[in-house]
Amino acid sequence: MKKPLPELGLVCITCGPEVRYRTTTLARHKQFSEEEQKGRLADLYQSNLNTLLSALDFVHQEGWKLYRVTANLFPLSDLEDGLGKAILLEMQEQLAEVGQKAERLGIRVGVHPDQFVVLSSESERVIQNSVQILEHQGWLMDLLGLPRSSWAFMNIHGGKGGRGFKLVETIQTLSEGVKSRLTLENDEKIYSAREIFEACIAAGVPMVFDSHHHVVKEKLPSLSDPSIEQWVKLARETWSEPSWQLVHLSSGREGLHDSRHHDLILDFPEALWDAPWIEVEAKGKETALRNLKAALQSQV
Repeated sequence: MKKPLPELGLVCITCGPEVRYRTTTLARHKQFSEEEQKGRLADLYQSNLNTLLSALDFVHQEGWKLYRVTANLFPLSDLEDGLGKAILLEMQEQLAEVGQKAERLGIRVGVHPDQFVVLSSESERVIQNSVQILEHQGWLMDLLGLPRSSWAFMNIHGGKGGRGFKLVETIQTLSEGVKSRLTLENDEKIYSAREIFEACIAAGVPMVFDSHHHVVKEKLPSLSDPSIEQWVKLARETWSEPSWQLVHLSSGREGLHDSRHHDLILDFPEALWDAPWIEVEAKGKETALRNLKAALQSQV
């Protein structure tokens, strides 16, 4: 008899029409007058808020309890002109409905800021820009009514190799709205599970263990390698609430050591039965989730 099914999570969008967000570019934005800019952004933000609220319904209907919202939910809201921020402040009551709805439906919501966030960079300017991105993301999560804890995770990678000390040092400077939500993930090229674990312990933030990244980084022969079970357990020790532990699951597009994601999940590491929350990083999105859930249920 297996343990209870882990809770599975959708990453950002669906392949079908159910969850699709709108976006824009700075170049496109600047083509319009200030009045038109405000109207267009307000319309885009309202549309994406409506999509997020419907995404929570979709996730709930599918029987999932985890959702990673896009980090580009409100494009251009971090511009120095403050226009996007002003629009969002006018929408405060509506934005807070996200956290209320997520709590009501029992859905956990988090975010994965983009690859430009490098808290361990050798460039102070890059670090400052990275901190600004995270602080803005924390502000948005506050507006959305998401809790200041790793339940509402803000997950990032380690960044520049060999500079774990700088990663930890920078994390200590972050505001409560960011650090309280921050999690660190091992990657397939630079920060091994061991290195990111040590950074998490030093910084006092949880570790998101990615089994596929671990297999690729360490060139492991299979997903049954005992080190996967070891890291699931060690990573759990970094979570103040062990039942909140989050891991990532994906399959290589063209083989075990291909870092690119396959459309589906081809194999499920036995050790992940012990992980309470799993984000499924597969190109097939909802199809991959449905197939995986059905496969796991058949084993219970």
